[in-house]
Amino acid sequence: MMMIIIIIAVQNKVLKRKQTRKTVDRSKSMLDLRSVLPLPSWSNMSVLREAEKKILLHLWDSLETEYVPIYSGKWKLRTISMNKESKATPLVLVHGMGAGLGLWVLNLQFFARVRPVYALDLLGFGQSSRPEFPNDPMLAELEFVESIEEWRKSMNLDKFILLGHSLGGFLSTSYAIRYPDRVRHLILADPWGFPEPPNEAEQRTPIPTWIEVLARLLQPFNPFAILRAAGPLGPSLVSKLRSDLMQKFGHLFEDNTVADYVYHCNAQNPSGEVAFKVMTEGFGWAKYPMINRITDVPAFIPMTIIYGSRSWVDSGVGWQVKYMRSDSFVDVQVIKGAGHHVYADRADMFNLLVSRSCIVIDQHIDRTSTLSKRKRMRSESSPSLSQMESSIRKPLTTRRSSKNLVSESEVPETDDEKAARVRFSLAEEDDEELNNPNSNSF
Repeated sequence: MMMIIIIIAVQNKVLKRKQTRKTVDRSKSMLDLRSVLPLPSWSNMSVLREAEKKILLHLWDSLETEYVPIYSGKWKLRTISMNKESKATPLVLVHGMGAGLGLWVLNLQFFARVRPVYALDLLGFGQSSRPEFPNDPMLAELEFVESIEEWRKSMNLDKFILLGHSLGGFLSTSYAIRYPDRVRHLILADPWGFPEPPNEAEQRTPIPTWIEVLARLLQPFNPFAILRAAGPLGPSLVSKLRSDLMQKFGHLFEDNTVADYVYHCNAQNPSGEVAFKVMTEGFGWAKYPMINRITDVPAFIPMTIIYGSRSWVDSGVGWQVKYMRSDSFVDVQVIKGAGHHVYADRADMFNLLVSRSCIVIDQHIDRTSTLSKRKRMRSESSPSLSQMESSIRKPLTTRRSSKNLVSESEVPETDDEKAARVRFSLAEEDDEELNNPNSNSF
C-alpha cells in the first residue's frame, strides 16, 4: 500500500503542476504498459479463483462461496461466509486497496466462532465485477458505497457490524453515513483517507528531481501497471517488494501462496485501482477527507478504531474523531508492534479486540430487547394491577371509612400492594434507560 501511495503521490504532484486552466480526465488518460507494449496477459479470473482457493484451503470445508448479484444481476460481488446459522449480529469484512477477501484468512475462523461472518471483494477488486467507475471522486466513492448496499439487499441482511481496513475503512464510514440504520457498530482498522492533506508550505521535505522525472514517466500509467507488466515474474516481484506481507502469513504458507494471490488480484482489469486514484490527490491523500464528514455518522453508531503502532497511518486522527464525536462511543486502540496490515501483523490481538467490541454490541442488543419486552408486558397488564400502581403513586390518601380516618402511612401495606410498588419502581428505571439513547454500556 505504501509503494502504491508513493507512486500515486509523485504522479499527482506532477499532474497538479501541469494543470493550469484545463482539467485533466485522469481515469481515461491512465494506461497499462500492456496497452503500450505487446505484452501477453499472464493472469485471468480462473487463475485468480485457484489462488483464492489455495489461500483459503484450510478453511474451505467450512466456507460458503458465491458470486452475489447486484443491480438485478448487472454485476456481481465475490463473497464468502461462515456460520450463517448463528443468531448473533453478523460481521461484514471489507478489505483495502489492492487486496481481496482472502487476506482475512487469519481472522475468519476466530470471528465465526460465535457469529455469522461475511467477507466480500469490493467492486473493481478480486473476483468481483470490474466496471468502469465515474471520473468524479465523489461519484466513484458513491459507486463503491451503493454496491455494498446492493450486496446487503441481495444477502437479505438487516443490521450488521461493519469492519473495514484501509480503503475499506474509508468506504465503510461513507456507508455508515449514507445507511446508518444498517450499521450496529463501525470498526475501522488503520483507515485510509481521514486527515486533511497538508498544503505545500507545510511540506518540509522538497521532492527530489529524480522522483519528479520518474513521476513524469509513470504518470500515464495505473499504480499496479508495472506489476501487471512483470508477467510470470509478478509473484516474485510481490515477494521481494512486500516481504513483510509474506512474513505475516509465513506460519500458514511456506511457498508463494500469498504472493500469488496478491499478484493475481491486481493483474486483472484495474477497475477499482483507477477509481482509487481518482479519489486521491498529492501524497496519497483523499480528495474529500473523511475527517470533514465524521460528524455526519449518527451518534447512535458506536465506533472502534484500531491502529498499528508502526503504521504509516497517523493514529492521532482517531483521537481527533473521538473528540469530535464526544456525544457518542468511540474506542481508539493502538496495537504495539503492528503495521498498516494490523489484522495480520498481530492477528491474535486484533481478533480479540474486534471480538470484544462485537460481544459488547450483542450484550447491548440483548439488554435493549429485555427492556422492550418488560415495557410491552406492562402495557398488557390487568386493570386491577394498573389500578394498584395508580393508588400507590397517590400521596397520603385515606383507605378507611370516615368513622376511622387513618393516614396511609399508618396502614400496613398488603402483599399485593408491595409487589405492585416494586414492579412500578422497576418499570420507571427501565423506561428511563430505554428512552435515553445515551444510556448504554459501551
